[in-house]
Amino acid sequence: MGTKNLALVVGSYDDSAAASEDYEALRSGQDAGGYEIVGAVVLVRDKDGKVQVKEHGTHSVGHGAAWGAGAGVVVGLFAPPLLAATAVGAGIGAILGKIKKNRDEKQFGVDVDEYLAPGTSAVVAVVDDKWADKVESALQRSDKRISKAIDSDDYEKLRKALEESADDVVEQINS
Repeated sequence: MGTKNLALVVGSYDDSAAASEDYEALRSGQDAGGYEIVGAVVLVRDKDGKVQVKEHGTHSVGHGAAWGAGAGVVVGLFAPPLLAATAVGAGIGAILGKIKKNRDEKQFGVDVDEYLAPGTSAVVAVVDDKWADKVESALQRSDKRISKAIDSDDYEKLRKALEESADDVVEQINS
């Protein structure tokens, strides 16, 4: 799949079970051929503000290049500070800084406190923009939804940087 025109699709949930159910529905829609997902995660933020990244519904994020190609990129595009808290390496830091600057200058991205407030969950997906409406519609149980354009250059640079240091990132997350 090309990465020319990407969108970030976010659904926000007061109930983490509903987020997991919509995540599974999102994956089922892809499996049925309704659309293609570049990457998707479920984020759960506890009452104290600590965020847990989940992939595949209730399973924690895995290891190695799968993190860089999937969850890490999705989290970094949704909320660079969440990834920066666990990411190591100057390459990732520089790219996250650029993404944050782009977000600030272009009003790009999503307000984390609005879509992932303490005590809530979110399904976050990166998709080709031609699928954004279908993917957003698949998040039926969400309290609110949004889709935003993604800079494909930011996506590619972050993906590559995370793949190069994927094991270090996963080690930091799991520690």
